[in-house]
Amino acid sequence: MLLAHISDLHLDGTERSTERATRVMSYLRGLPRPPDALLVTGDIADHGAPAEYEEAVRILDAPFPVLPCPGNHDRRAAYRKALLGEAEETGPVNRAHLVAGTAVLMCDSTIPGEDDGLLDEETLGWVSATLGGLAPGTPALLAFHHPPVALHHPLPDGYRLGRPAALEELLSAHPEVVAVLTGHAHTPAATTFGGRPLIAAPGVTWTLRMPWEGEQDGSVADRSAPPGVAFHVLDDERRLTTHYRVVL
Repeated sequence: MLLAHISDLHLDGTERSTERATRVMSYLRGLPRPPDALLVTGDIADHGAPAEYEEAVRILDAPFPVLPCPGNHDRRAAYRKALLGEAEETGPVNRAHLVAGTAVLMCDSTIPGEDDGLLDEETLGWVSATLGGLAPGTPALLAFHHPPVALHHPLPDGYRLGRPAALEELLSAHPEVVAVLTGHAHTPAATTFGGRPLIAAPGVTWTLRMPWEGEQDGSVADRSAPPGVAFHVLDDERRLTTHYRVVL
């Protein structure tokens, strides 16, 4: 199975954000071998405005499945209406998909009105029930916005996933989960959590300058760096391999 993975488009109606997201999608549509699905792990809109999601619908249109989850800049009601065609409810947006024999759970780690993250009791219960209902031998991936571990930069580390022990306990009960996939950090990163690979996608809108790279003009955001994409390959041995690419 081949998954493409992008994050943090921050569409805000500006020419810059539109061009960068459009460039990434044009690249993905033009691949000789299209991905089995594209994951978009949050912060699709910058302000959660309906017009931003309407633009996202146009830009993210693709000949392969596009599987989103919300980030802290997203707003559940407008997100639901535009991206999912659902009623403007405000509960967690959790969706499960079967992609090439793998269950992909797109989870909502947002706390309305806050930048911090949390997989609340409703979401954890949904994850546990969904995993428990899978056919025997079905591998699974969990995807959400906020990383549950430190990535060693004060910006994303200041707004990471709360109560990570609850997720770690859930993972210990579900060995079918192969890896955890996140966004939020605006930097490609690979680490571990709960004995699984934890992979963070690069940002589309800008790239985070790590502490050893320094700031530029007082900012940690490198807006000149090209947008990035992660490609995840899950093989028959349930081994996940990730490749990163920038889109010039």
